[in-house]
Amino acid sequence: MPDIITLKALCEELKIDPREAREKLRAAIGDAKANPELAKARKPRTPWQWVKGSKACGEARKVLGKDASQG
Repeated sequence: MPDIITLKALCEELKIDPREAREKLRAAIGDAKANPELAKARKPRTPWQWVKGSKACGEARKVLGKDASQG
């Protein structure tokens, strides 16, 4: 089973507020051209989580202000 990273874990790592992070992610998936993997990976009414090291996880880190190459 692949390693999963949750929004909670990502927020703790980046030292950001989860509410603010969700707002940024919602705005980012609205722009599917800029964040195609993030938009494709999002399923409504499910927790924010990604496979560690995936393109979607990298885009989430980028949106939240962290370099995508880390993690």
